[in-house]
Amino acid sequence: MTLFWIICAALLIVAILFVAVPLWRGTSKSNAVVRDAANLEILRDQITEMDNDLKNGLLTPELHEQGKRELQARLLEEVGDTGGTEVSNQPHPLKITAVVLAVLLPLASVGLYLKLGNIKALSPAQAAVGMAHNQDELKALEDKVAKNPGDPEVLVVLARSYVELGRFADAVGMYERLTKIITDEPIVWTEYADALGSMHGSLRGEPTKLLERALALDPNHARTLAMLGSAAMERGDFAVAVTHWDKLLKQLPPEGEDFRMVNEALDQAKQMVSHSKSGKLAPALEQINKPAQSAAAAGKERISGTVTLSEAMKSKADPNDTVFVLARAPQGPKMPLAVIRKQVRDLPFSFALDDSMAMSAATKMSNFDKVVVIVRVSKSGNAMPQSGDLQGMSKPLALGSTGIKVDIDQLVP
Repeated sequence: MTLFWIICAALLIVAILFVAVPLWRGTSKSNAVVRDAANLEILRDQITEMDNDLKNGLLTPELHEQGKRELQARLLEEVGDTGGTEVSNQPHPLKITAVVLAVLLPLASVGLYLKLGNIKALSPAQAAVGMAHNQDELKALEDKVAKNPGDPEVLVVLARSYVELGRFADAVGMYERLTKIITDEPIVWTEYADALGSMHGSLRGEPTKLLERALALDPNHARTLAMLGSAAMERGDFAVAVTHWDKLLKQLPPEGEDFRMVNEALDQAKQMVSHSKSGKLAPALEQINKPAQSAAAAGKERISGTVTLSEAMKSKADPNDTVFVLARAPQGPKMPLAVIRKQVRDLPFSFALDDSMAMSAATKMSNFDKVVVIVRVSKSGNAMPQSGDLQGMSKPLALGSTGIKVDIDQLVP
């Protein structure tokens, strides 16, 4: 708050100098100087006229001399009068104006700010006030739903508001009511699936069924295709993921950022399909229903540590932004081996990644000797990195590592 007033004072000083200095310097020269110059010019003209009259015989030499003395005496009298004016201590009007503005400008500025501005805008409590306003808006929406439970427009706005606030269970309830009123809109079923998947941390099961229903309504719905591809990757159905993402890619403009991200995801899915066909994933697939052995049996597939947000990145993160903590193989497919989903407001927090958090039974942490832990703050809520996201990364870690620290200190270009 103190810094704010210092900046305001500095700006006021600059404004005063900008206005007052030219006025002060622009004080006009005394009118007496101008008057003296005019009198001298008149004197010259009159003397010249008398000289001409003397030459033409219109004046005698005596009258000529007498006239010159009278003109000189009159000029001296007038110059004497202006000299008294020059030493006068009366201030110049422009200087008075400059002083008045220098006083009134800061008074008027401060007065207007106190009247029209918000003096508490930079106080630490302002964030709490903003949250209170959000709560008031949310309460107003909830009241509207209570009064008009069958209004789909209010229901969808409230459901999306719950999602933005991370209240996924409440959002699921709203979408469940909404789908009983609107049954033929794919976006409603897709958002319902997204909220349900966020609540459970997975798109497998019921969220996938909701997505399939949305796809039946619109086979080309972009968001549905994207999420179905992600759900297929979670299940290990890489070929299905390829089918959905390939169809989605054909709808996107090649120069867009969405095209780049979907294309990268599609390449990863194709790599997984290729590895599966070559038998590289066979050992893992064979062990799906077998008791865990070696590192897994000893609990050494677990990696734990703490996530922090660097001071430099705090201003770029919103409390409602999604935080993904994921483990990935240092080399090979970039598909996450385990994922945790949090929010920026939870930072700093402790985490633990293990096979129970695997997105696919075929790609678990215990299938690799080392992993890299990546923490990403996603502005869009999408696990795929996007420009403007924040990120932190560990070095390759052996399974069983504990006490690691990952600082979110990078901006995704």
